Amino acid sequence: MPLILGTNSIKDTGYNVDNSLRFNDGSSDCLTRSMSSTSTSWTFSAWVKKCKLGDGNVGTTNYLISWGNSGSDATGINFTRDNKLAYYSEDSPDNIFIETDAVYRDVSAWYSVIVKCNGGAITIYVNGESVKTGTGGNPLDTSTMNIGKWVTSAYYHDGYMAEVVFVDGTAYSADSFGEFDEDSSIWKPIDVSGLTFGTNGFYLDFENSGSLGADVSGNGNNFTVNNLTSIDQSTDTCTNNFATANPLIANSNVEYSDGNLNTYHTFSGQWRSTISTIGASSGKWYAEYKISAVGTEVSVGICDVKTITQTSANDFIGKFTDSVGYVNSGSIYKANSVAQGSLTTYTTNDIIGIAMDLDNNTIQFYKNGSTIGTTTSLTADKTYAFGVAGYGDARILWNIGSPAFSISSGNTDGNGYGNFEYAVPSGYYSLNTKNLAEYG
Repeated sequence: MPLILGTNSIKDTGYNVDNSLRFNDGSSDCLTRSMSSTSTSWTFSAWVKKCKLGDGNVGTTNYLISWGNSGSDATGINFTRDNKLAYYSEDSPDNIFIETDAVYRDVSAWYSVIVKCNGGAITIYVNGESVKTGTGGNPLDTSTMNIGKWVTSAYYHDGYMAEVVFVDGTAYSADSFGEFDEDSSIWKPIDVSGLTFGTNGFYLDFENSGSLGADVSGNGNNFTVNNLTSIDQSTDTCTNNFATANPLIANSNVEYSDGNLNTYHTFSGQWRSTISTIGASSGKWYAEYKISAVGTEVSVGICDVKTITQTSANDFIGKFTDSVGYVNSGSIYKANSVAQGSLTTYTTNDIIGIAMDLDNNTIQFYKNGSTIGTTTSLTADKTYAFGVAGYGDARILWNIGSPAFSISSGNTDGNGYGNFEYAVPSGYYSLNTKNLAEYG
């Protein structure tokens, strides 16, 4: 399962990206604008964090950008139903389909996606490397451009996008948008504000929560915002990647939405669990969970990442070996035994905080900002992730620093990261890659 650990992180990225935009396919989220001229050369670049994977069915095709006048006169770039990256031009009878050999299934990672068209020659780059070339690229035309969907009302993006750039009239290579970190060799973004964007070109940085479709290239090619609001602006970016729920863990009885920060546990007769996309073996980490619906029962806590798999996710956090969970009925379980009982219960709209200390191997729970019981000891030398479980229509909203629900107060950790309802305990941090590189 994709999982981020300390060695996969860069603390000093140089150029920092502050915001991304969170797209939810169930809400038909997208950005649209009309183009004013044609061009035979262009470049598209975006950083993308996938939240939903293709399952082989055409309905799980995930479009990042498209333009055209109809479904039979259209061009787009997408993750296919088989999780490959593709350029597709539908211009009957000569449809062009250029797709990568590699598949992209990592829901914990940010991908750099760059596609250039140089007079019809297509090059696809992923994370700075040329991964596919082909011919038959379609020029721009005077039609509608869409960010986050196909030309027709279908195949929406589900995930995050940051640093969305379109260049009209120039075919730029990958090194105009990023570079390899000299210490880690990880591909990272660079400042693109100096590019020549061309007539229809734009640069969307998503930093204005009141105008999410604002073009900051200087061209004023602003987009109309459809079904996206300020809550969809995120600080989870390609230079500071935050933990979310991991959809590769649980089976079909857990539904994921809102950037994998909303888990709906539907099974009526048995627990279904999932854990975060980032784990740690040292450091002090804090997260909050808002209970949207208790259902039959809910458990929140932490779990050793080696304990839970897709096939063993039918138990609760606190029953697994090397897991600790706080159940809504008022008990803290550790490895299927009650560690602390007869504690305060919790219900719908309560926020449960978790302070995980992997330097001293303890965990403390909070309800609406107040501590619950005493600290519980943890098994040393394990890699733990945050986790939740539920059944009977339980719904849990995740906040590991970049929530998809409204926060009324707005507390950060000691490094200034995160957006939490309650004060972060001193010395604890949100679980993201910048903090992980420093403390994990």
